[in-house]
Amino acid sequence: MQELHDAPLAPLTTFRLGGPATRLVTATTDDEVIAAVREADAAGTPLLVIGGGSNLVIGDKGFDGTALVVAIKGVTLDGTGLELAAGEVWTDAVAACVEAGLAGIECLAGIPGSAGATPIQNVGAYGQEVASTITEVVAYDRRSGETVTLSNEECAFSYRHSRFKADPERYVVLRVRFRLEDADGMSGPVRYAETARVLGVAPGERVPLATARDTVLKLRAGKGMVLDPEDHDTWSAGSFFTNPILDDETFAAFRTRVRERLGDGVEPPAYPAGDGLTKTSAAWLIDKAGFTKGYGSGPARISTKHTLALTNRGDATTEDLLALAREVVAGVRDAFGITLVNEPVMVGVGL
Repeated sequence: MQELHDAPLAPLTTFRLGGPATRLVTATTDDEVIAAVREADAAGTPLLVIGGGSNLVIGDKGFDGTALVVAIKGVTLDGTGLELAAGEVWTDAVAACVEAGLAGIECLAGIPGSAGATPIQNVGAYGQEVASTITEVVAYDRRSGETVTLSNEECAFSYRHSRFKADPERYVVLRVRFRLEDADGMSGPVRYAETARVLGVAPGERVPLATARDTVLKLRAGKGMVLDPEDHDTWSAGSFFTNPILDDETFAAFRTRVRERLGDGVEPPAYPAGDGLTKTSAAWLIDKAGFTKGYGSGPARISTKHTLALTNRGDATTEDLLALAREVVAGVRDAFGITLVNEPVMVGVGL
């Protein structure tokens, strides 16, 4: 187990932002992770758990406590069963499953971060989310002081949410188990309209696994959503805001605001999200509120490829980023009466 003091955290995040941690521990086994967590808890020391750093916004002052990098490695494939240690690189795991001919996560290719982070916010994109394939999550329960195994149902997955996200101080994910599908080298049913259009198939059809993965990677790259150290459009946390889910009354009021602002013939994006609920597009809201691709003149700007990505142009501070995020939130609220919610975890800061 490696230990450093007054250690910079910015290099551990995809934003490349944030001040140092008082203490930085890197743990490579379940036992090391548990020991580090127990030590911090026993001493009453604040604890920040870091995986791939792709969903973190750390304040410029850093973190006064122990930052724990979960670097446990291990991939086990048994038939259609997959177990990933929390520190495995997610994109590598997707590639391995495609190579093995197993469907279920191929459309989650290119998402940065670690396997252990995927159940926390129920990672999803292009018509797939991990909730549909996760069977169990093994985690250390800081409340009971024991290692527990939670079933899919016990994880309480919903859109970009889970039991782990609802109670962020309780669990530290150690490994994640999935049940994938052997569809003779074919993908899962293509469910996302953009992906189906680019593939030239109808929604619900299947394509070769590698074709689905490669198509998603190209779509993500075109939106600056595949990490590239040389491209500041990718120095981000991906989608900075979640898509709003509105009840019928709120959605009706929103449609009225849209017509008043944009004209009687304009309809906002609308997708069924459960009984009496409708999901709309955060990217559409941001764009129609006047924050177009490339918006901003400072060191933090909206991506030139995707309005949902806020980016560090190389010399931004966290406060620069937050100032831009607050401007976007206020502008969308003023234009449409909807308050956007940040997707990344905020450490020592907030909107």
